[in-house]
Amino acid sequence: MFRRAVKSLDVRVTFPDGTVLGAGGPDAPEMRINRPSAFFHRLGADAKIGFGEAYLVGDWTADDLPGVLTPFAERLATIVPAFLQRFRRLAERVQPASEENTVDGARSNIHRHYDLSNDLFSAFLDESMMYSSALFGPGDTLTQAQHRKLDSVLDYAGVREGSEVLEIGTGWGELSIRAAQRGARVTSLTISQEQKVLADARIAEAGLSDLVDVRLCDYREATGEYDSVVSVEMIEAVGASYWPAFFATIGGRLRPGGRFGLQAITMDHERMVATARSYTWIHKYIFPGGIIPSVRAIEEGMRDNTRLKLAGMREFGQDYARTLKLWRERFQQRWEDIRGFGFDEVFGRMWEFYLAYSEAGFRSGYLKVHQFGFADPR
Repeated sequence: MFRRAVKSLDVRVTFPDGTVLGAGGPDAPEMRINRPSAFFHRLGADAKIGFGEAYLVGDWTADDLPGVLTPFAERLATIVPAFLQRFRRLAERVQPASEENTVDGARSNIHRHYDLSNDLFSAFLDESMMYSSALFGPGDTLTQAQHRKLDSVLDYAGVREGSEVLEIGTGWGELSIRAAQRGARVTSLTISQEQKVLADARIAEAGLSDLVDVRLCDYREATGEYDSVVSVEMIEAVGASYWPAFFATIGGRLRPGGRFGLQAITMDHERMVATARSYTWIHKYIFPGGIIPSVRAIEEGMRDNTRLKLAGMREFGQDYARTLKLWRERFQQRWEDIRGFGFDEVFGRMWEFYLAYSEAGFRSGYLKVHQFGFADPR
């Protein structure tokens, strides 16, 4: 199956004995198989997890990792032959019950990623500390592009002076700061203790503590009514079983005439349905319990659980590829500092693969990112 998969890909797969697979010429990205037996054993045991694990331990390597992964991402839907697709549910591992996004489960899942170390994230993110796609304009630095993204989603949510705003997913506080600088009063929810600590500090440093209240609180426990709700790339961690609760919370917290601004990673609806229960390398090592929605799933979820109507939408997936490239380059440049925080070489290869794997997903178009504006017509 691996030979079949790479036969038409624009890559060169090289083996220690001189064997070369793939359709790529001498200048194509090279995937070097260092330990063929171990590599194919991992693929045979669980292809969705084994491919990435083999990179972690050095069974294969590449100088241009996103370049190697992008052709694979372009063919993800067809790598497994159609006649074998019917056996997917029998062969694939499903997400474990222990990673269900109950209130307690969500806290555990978020802790495994976002509470790794504020120093880690500070090392490779820009000064805005935004861990989501930027929206680039001509000549933008990454920080300027991140602020452009925030201004866009705040505009979709109708945030202005005097607005009362609910943010679902604080991150490290930059959206709250940006909204408060417009004169809004913000209540921001996070379930990451580490993020709350740094967000509070950054908000205080900006002199905006009187306008922003960061709460350690699950979205399902939110109270009050607001003029605007905003959420940037948090829905991916909700879990499909809890999307109705997520959307209903938004509708329930908005005053009549209120607006919702959402940024979300998306994928084609058919692929989302086909892979909804799959347990992948990303689930095991990076984002337990997550699922990327489709545009259709978001629109139907809002329709079925709120009164809100779609008022605007934009897509900028290639900006995410560019954002991830900048993060990956900075991660590599700052690796000695990051290692000094207590992370080992396997962790470094894991994050290099994660960032390159994600970049390839957006470069290939397999993944996209959308901003949505929804409005209550009352």
